[in-house]
Amino acid sequence: MQDLFDLTGKTALVTGASSGLGNHFAKTLAKAGAKVVVAARRRDKLDELVREITDAGGEVMAVTMDVTNMDSIRAAYDTAEKQLGLVDIILNNAGVADPIPFLEIDEDSWDFIMDANLKGVMRVAQEGCKRLVAANKPGVVINISSLLGLAFQTLQTSYATSKAAVIHMTRCMASELMRYNIRVNSIAPGYFKTEINAAFFETERGKAYLKTIPSRRLGRVDELDGPLLLLASEASSFINGTTLVVDGGHMVKSF
Repeated sequence: MQDLFDLTGKTALVTGASSGLGNHFAKTLAKAGAKVVVAARRRDKLDELVREITDAGGEVMAVTMDVTNMDSIRAAYDTAEKQLGLVDIILNNAGVADPIPFLEIDEDSWDFIMDANLKGVMRVAQEGCKRLVAANKPGVVINISSLLGLAFQTLQTSYATSKAAVIHMTRCMASELMRYNIRVNSIAPGYFKTEINAAFFETERGKAYLKTIPSRRLGRVDELDGPLLLLASEASSFINGTTLVVDGGHMVKSF
């Protein structure tokens, strides 16, 4: 059964890999046997990740990619193909947030979120899938959405809307791409401890918030490994167009 989750022979692209969940996802895929292309705008952070994966015995390369720039995306795919081969696992993880009140959202702020979180996912997935179709090869797309794509939170109108759109786009993509043997699914993580939120959840307000959800704690990033490997591997060969919520029961809390 363990072989179901083996990614040997696969090449995975991870966007937003310079920190947080993307950094962890890249290491998880490498441990499962995939060759990994780590992509982000911050090349110095990627170089650190490359050293870590290489030291652990993995095969990895870094590419500078801005998901808001199509030329940057094409160049990254070109470089990856020359060194590691055709990318057949596309993990759309890059994203941004701009928490401000709804009445203060201007078009620049709105466009900043949508360009990265929604159009960025479309750009990266479309370019990778075009290459898979041209090569007549199967593939997997995993879009990282969020708990806030299904629920909402004060000050997160733009972010939550973008992540909800990613979930719906995942379904649309899955419907069209299955004929090419390309599966598309998404993961909606709840609250996991990362460098971005760790300080907040150490405050009294943060601790009080955690007490309102069934798990009573933040998730550990390794608790996303199983869901990620399920969707990336042949273990999910008949799973398509779904969103896997990994939130410690957050969505089923009592109000």
